[in-house]
Order: sequence, then C-alpha cells, then structure tokens
Amino acid sequence: MISEEQFKKELDYIISNAIREDVGDGDHSSLACIPDTATGKAKLLVKDKGVLAGVAFAKMVFNYVDPNLEVETLLEDGAQVKYGDIAFYVSGSSQNILKAERLVLNAMQRMSAIATKTAFFVDLLKGTKTKILDTRKTTPGIRALEKWAVKIGGGENHRFALYDMVMLKDNHIDFAGGITQAIEKTKAYLEQTNRNLKIIVEARDLEEVQTILKTPGVYRILLDNFNYADTRKAVALIGDTCLTESSGGINEDTIRNYAECGVNYISSGALTHSVYNMDLSLKAV
Repeated sequence: MISEEQFKKELDYIISNAIREDVGDGDHSSLACIPDTATGKAKLLVKDKGVLAGVAFAKMVFNYVDPNLEVETLLEDGAQVKYGDIAFYVSGSSQNILKAERLVLNAMQRMSAIATKTAFFVDLLKGTKTKILDTRKTTPGIRALEKWAVKIGGGENHRFALYDMVMLKDNHIDFAGGITQAIEKTKAYLEQTNRNLKIIVEARDLEEVQTILKTPGVYRILLDNFNYADTRKAVALIGDTCLTESSGGINEDTIRNYAECGVNYISSGALTHSVYNMDLSLKAV
C-alpha cells in the first residue's frame, strides 16, 4: 500500500487541480456582487440518510482556499446521518466560502455515497471472517478520495495503483506464457529491481489454483468468477498457504454466500463505480 505521505500528496493534487478546473482566473459570480471584505457563515446540510464521509477532506479544501476560514465540526466522518442533520459550519470570507463550495460538495456527496454502500456490504458480512475490498475501478483523478471513503465505511483498500502491488491477472498470465512463468518472472523482476511488493495471482479454475500453489511466494490467490462449490474446494486446497479473495460479479445477493465459503476477502468494483451521490447542500446562515 502507499505511504501516508504519498496519500497526502494525492489529496493535494486533487484539491489543486479541482480548484484550477473550477475557478480558473476567478469566481466572477462572487467577484461581481460580493465585496472582498464581506464575511459570512454557511452550514453543510444533510438531505439524505447514510454514512457521512469527506468532512476531513472539506477542511483541507477550505484551508487550501483560505487558511483563515474557520470550521466548526458537528459530525465526523463515519457518522450515521439523516435528513436535516448539520455536519459543520464554516465562517469567514464570503467569496472564499463560495470558491470552495462546489469542490466540497462534489467530494462529500461522492464519498458519502461510497461510505454508505461499503457499510451496507460490511454489514452483510457480519459474523464471517471475510473483509470487503475495493478495486481500481475508480473515477480517474479522484481515486484517493474514493478509497478513503471505502475505509470510512468500514471496508479495506486493495492495492492503490499499479505500482504498490503485483497482481497477475488472466492477460498477464497469457502474455507471459502461463502461470508458472508469470510468477517466476515476477519474482526475478522484483529481486532485480529491489522491490518488496506482494504478489496476487488470479485463478480461473481449480486446476490453475493447483498450479499457483506449486510456486511459492504468492501472497494471495484471487478466485475469479468461481461458483460456490469450487470456491469451497479452492479454499480447502489453499489452506494456510496464502490468503484467498473472491471476485467477479459478486453483489448484495451473493456476497454472504461467498463469505461463507471461507475466503479472506471479497473485492467489489461496485463500491466505487455504482453509487448514487448523497444529497448535501452548503447553505448560508
């Protein structure tokens, strides 16, 4: 996984690029009708129900736009919210509150939706040993926010990107000439480049699971589109040799059944690519 420092840099990139995209050479709507000396106060109003996420990020945005803006926090990330709740108040320069408004809302609406969906999936897994993972199926440019939201919702992060973990999927295996070749070449590459990266290998059937088990050094085996019976057989075959992960079209109706097969993880792209934004507003008070 990436370091905290690296993650912070990703957040800084998101903020600076989003403000550049949205503000350009100036917020002319505010500049036209609000004096630069005017001050005001606004509240973050919840108009939906679910898990709140993005409060800490909102503070980062306000600080980036204007370090003198003051935020009074009433609800923290991870709080269960309902219609009418107020997450925080922000006060200071009216122009700068408005400059930050859209980025704060866009981020918090998306993050809250992801946290809410993740919490729903986590609840479906209660009583099992299985943890829910996100994937790289994220919105380009804001992956750090979406993966942060998964954590707020109680899920776990898979690899952040292509550089922090090795994941040998079907195309890698086929291009490399087979499972054994792909694993051995990967281990040699990691040694030659002095990289300490975990290796995940995808299996398409039980025969491939057996092939993977013949080559040591694999951190986790991804059971891709296995049915329940084969998943149980694969978990029994793998034992304590390495960790197991189920993936491929798993949804709220099937996730519990896969967990009860004994896998350590279930990964779901739906946590980040199939959500409806939580309804939030920033209103002057």
